Amino acid sequence: MSSAQSSPDPTTGAYDVVIVGAGFAGMYMLHRLRGLGFSARVYEQGGGVGGTWYWNRYPGARCDVESMQYSYSFSDELQQEWDWSERYAPQPEILKYANHVADRFDLRSDIQFNTRVERAAFDERANSWSVTTSDGKTVQAQFIVLATGCLSNARNPDIKGLENFKGAVYHTGNWPHESVDFTGLRVGLIGTGSSGIQSAPIIAEHAKHLTVFQRTANFSIPARNGALTDEERDAFRKNYPEIRRFAREVARNGIYAEQPDRGALDDSEDARRAKFKARWDRGGLTFMYVYNNLGLDLAANDSAANYVRGKITEIVKDSTTAKLLQPNSHPIGTKRICIDTDYFATFNRPNVSLVDIKTNPIQEITANAVRVAGADHEVDALVMATGFDAMTGSVAKIDISGRGGEMLNQKWAEGPKTYLGLMTAGFPNLFIITGPGSPSVLSNMIVSIEQHVDWIADCLVHMRKQGLATMEAGREAEEKWVAHVNEVAHGTLYPQANSWYMGANIPGKPRIFMPYIGGVGVYRRICDEVAAKGYEGFVTEAEVQSRRVVTG
Repeated sequence: MSSAQSSPDPTTGAYDVVIVGAGFAGMYMLHRLRGLGFSARVYEQGGGVGGTWYWNRYPGARCDVESMQYSYSFSDELQQEWDWSERYAPQPEILKYANHVADRFDLRSDIQFNTRVERAAFDERANSWSVTTSDGKTVQAQFIVLATGCLSNARNPDIKGLENFKGAVYHTGNWPHESVDFTGLRVGLIGTGSSGIQSAPIIAEHAKHLTVFQRTANFSIPARNGALTDEERDAFRKNYPEIRRFAREVARNGIYAEQPDRGALDDSEDARRAKFKARWDRGGLTFMYVYNNLGLDLAANDSAANYVRGKITEIVKDSTTAKLLQPNSHPIGTKRICIDTDYFATFNRPNVSLVDIKTNPIQEITANAVRVAGADHEVDALVMATGFDAMTGSVAKIDISGRGGEMLNQKWAEGPKTYLGLMTAGFPNLFIITGPGSPSVLSNMIVSIEQHVDWIADCLVHMRKQGLATMEAGREAEEKWVAHVNEVAHGTLYPQANSWYMGANIPGKPRIFMPYIGGVGVYRRICDEVAAKGYEGFVTEAEVQSRRVVTG
């Protein structure tokens, strides 16, 4: 590793760092590394930057974190100059922002698009990684950073007869780049997670008929989206230093919002209902911040869940449909809560019907219908809103072999193991951004991304200064961290839900609570303390001698 700006050797294709993915994590990682004088190459399987916002182009796709907060904080000029148009940014605008960042910081010259990383093998003699890409080339790198994203590996369901369907089939996580017109078509929508809830109202406006196939009813709160005024934008910009500090250090989920000061049962029923109503009317994820124990105490949680179930009954006119739409299989918030625009009201339309596939799963898909309980629901097009192999799916697509040829997929067969969600034992110089064992999907992703990128960047500078060839998670530290992540999770209601947080949406995937639920601020302090103690719990190897020692 050179301390000056280093260039790759064109004959050998060697870099200091290979970054996998050009979403928000990969772009910021590249920007930081360049500023520190490391040579880096980004490989991106898509045709452009933006990660999850490049792939997820389905109707109604938008972020569930307010746009003024779902943005980079590393450049004050950037956050002062960019004008978000709405409270919740739609996908095209987030993608436009990602492209603006790539252009503003001239990132594209170090990104290779339409290229998958297929294999990465660690060479113990050379202390470097051999990275093989889909174009058949292999490059060497001292470090790999997996910026593969938590929700980037679309999950195609295994439904009998799907290959026989004559109409078009779309997946919300891999939507065509050209516009899709459902006018006059009978559309089947399979799945009622966030992408199904966002797309159903838009599809229903155009389709001749929309049939929604629901396995699990989901809690959803109105977004109350709207255009941002200049005054609202200016107020945010003036207060950005405090907003960012609060998101990093105080808010459990990295979102600046009014924090609760009591539990749900500390208020009278009337006071509680009034607070729930105020948050429902305001809209958005902050509904779950009314009280400080909604994720911990079932009685408190029930009070919030019952309020939302009551709102569904108020909105949906048909009582049978309303009952089916009321979630009753998990506490509210233990699956990522959805936010919507007119989702429940959509079921009042004469051209929309709901089919329960929990009691009667889909039997098969025929050339022109979805068969449930012997009845054929005729459709001309299918939309699969069936989610992702979350948090580990994109990593699992790469054949990664570490010390002694150990395969990462084998090591993680019983569930992903990491230390701090940043590294995994036996795989030196391999970093993961927002990996399992970190707050990641339980937080404002960009807050967590920036924290991880900054930590990794500081770590590489430390290694360069200390003359260290390798660093990896110590096995004991890793075991303790995995135990801690699960212990903290099981002190909450979250494991009661069969959610993608647990890997429960993927058949055969081990049930382990993947994100760290202890809070963004707490987690940041832990990471900072580990670094301050000389990267305690990590194993390092000096460049000169091959003696391996546990630091800290």
